[in-house]
Amino acid sequence: MVHLNITLRLLALPIVWVGIVQLVFAALSEWLFLDHMVVSFLIPSLSMLSVGAILYFKYRTIDLSKASYRDALIYATATWIVSGILAAIPIEIIAGVSFTDAVFESISALTTTGATVLSGLDSMPKTFLMYRQFLQWMGGLGIVIFVVAVLPMLNVGGMKLLKAETPGPVKDDKLSPRVSSTAHYLWGVYIFITLACIMAYYIGGMSLFDAVAHSFTTVSTGGFSTHDASMGYFNSHTLLWISNLFMVLGAINFGLHFRVFRHRDYSGYFRDEETRVFLIIILVLSVLVAGYLFFEDTYTNLFESMSYSTFHIISFITSTGYGASGFTEWPAAATCVLIMTGYLGGCAGSTAGGNKIIRNILTVKIFNRSLKQIIHPHGKFAIKYQRSPVQTEVRSAVMAFMSFSAISTIIITLMLMTTGLDFWSSLSAVAACVNVLGPGFGQLGTNFAPVTDAGTWLLSGAMILGRLEYFTVFAIFSPMFWKD
Repeated sequence: MVHLNITLRLLALPIVWVGIVQLVFAALSEWLFLDHMVVSFLIPSLSMLSVGAILYFKYRTIDLSKASYRDALIYATATWIVSGILAAIPIEIIAGVSFTDAVFESISALTTTGATVLSGLDSMPKTFLMYRQFLQWMGGLGIVIFVVAVLPMLNVGGMKLLKAETPGPVKDDKLSPRVSSTAHYLWGVYIFITLACIMAYYIGGMSLFDAVAHSFTTVSTGGFSTHDASMGYFNSHTLLWISNLFMVLGAINFGLHFRVFRHRDYSGYFRDEETRVFLIIILVLSVLVAGYLFFEDTYTNLFESMSYSTFHIISFITSTGYGASGFTEWPAAATCVLIMTGYLGGCAGSTAGGNKIIRNILTVKIFNRSLKQIIHPHGKFAIKYQRSPVQTEVRSAVMAFMSFSAISTIIITLMLMTTGLDFWSSLSAVAACVNVLGPGFGQLGTNFAPVTDAGTWLLSGAMILGRLEYFTVFAIFSPMFWKD
């Protein structure tokens, strides 16, 4: 049974939170950045705090323990939509873009996609730039996870919310019997890695402002930058390799990070099958692309080829989407590899997008078993992950997800082409959005400004679809979902 009053009660929380964030940035503009952006943040903030308070007091007597899994699906989807719209208001005011483009920018930030319609970032107010960066950091682990972490009253039914939003096919790996404690642990690891990233960037040569700003979008694998040239602005291979390290850390399961840090057993990363395969894929693809770029004379020497190849492979597989040194002008074969790498994705339970490595592993094992059964019709072959048998429902969910991913890409690409974009631009845009990746190619090699309003709303929906991994959104549109 669906309880819409529970959803409205819970929606007060992200509304208030976005209002608080904007209130903080109004204060930062007044007392730290001194760039006169106070009103642009303050008025929307006070409005949201008022609306959130009204919803809270109107529905404060609602019993949250009655929340069903269907309520969690509605709430997870509605939270991203509502937060995306509300967070867009300062963007529309300050950047002077249309409401459509502002919502696209906001959803791109919160879903950690990193696609942008803006240009001239280098001359924009610092408060605004840091706001964009912080939205990505906030969305990295998910707004719902934040709500569960800071509000213990959601302990009842809280795991339903986490399952509705957490990426990956295996969602029962709790770090603590209390779901709020699990969320606290995840955020603790997230903050620790972010602080380490700030220090590394600062030592590597960034200003403190850029170090903080880029740490927000590196660890969250978001990809927004304070400069139009992205990481290429700094012209530093040292910073690229620092970025590589923290993009990888952001794309590894945060539950695994917690266990490794707690036991100080760093070999745990290599014992984990998904992480091990993830690192091997990065190494192999980086070497292959580097060799290809070197022999194509894209760069002057092998070190540059390897550095830029590794950086962009990691940027795409982790769905961060940073760019450097004209990667949009790479040979067609190399850019195709980048797009396909974006579909591979990072590890489940991380901030990364894409299909997730665990699903790719299971897909290969399922195909392998099918081949064996063709050769040995009477043989019995078990599919194992981490030395444990994989349940039938998990295998079915993985194959369904892969089908949804492929079909969604085809359909949305065709729909986007009807708005006037060519095939290559449309395909790269859809791949960037459903994989919460960011960069496009072709007509969108600089930014997404050439997309029409209809196409922009379509891509905004694609970002939410990819962030919630298809099932959460598709389930809501099923007639069975609304039947008691």
